[in-house]
Amino acid sequence: QLQLVESGGGLVQPGGSLRLSCAASGFTLDYYAVGWFRQAPGKEREGVSCISSGGVPNYADSVKGRFTISSDYAKNTVYLQMNSLKPEDTAVYYCATRKTGYRTGFGCEAQFDYWGQGTQVTVTP
Repeated sequence: QLQLVESGGGLVQPGGSLRLSCAASGFTLDYYAVGWFRQAPGKEREGVSCISSGGVPNYADSVKGRFTISSDYAKNTVYLQMNSLKPEDTAVYYCATRKTGYRTGFGCEAQFDYWGQGTQVTVTP
């Protein structure tokens, strides 16, 4: 059974850092793209970052230069390192995945099929 479990959220001050983890089970990252999305209260869900099965990263303009996505194939886990956090980064963060192909450079542009339960990130003074 394919499953994604997010962790690492919490409360942090502006300018601080958090590292989110997305632990995958029931499949291997070698064949799947993984994306991070977020949804703030009263707002639509938005894409934050994505990494292809081959490790090619993509970022939303709002987080470029502050967030870094990475894959640990041995641990079957995707990380989102978030630095220089701002209050507007406050949201529930979700990871999601879709099957692509073995270690490809694409796959972040289409709809994602499987989602985790989310982890709350709150940035406040």
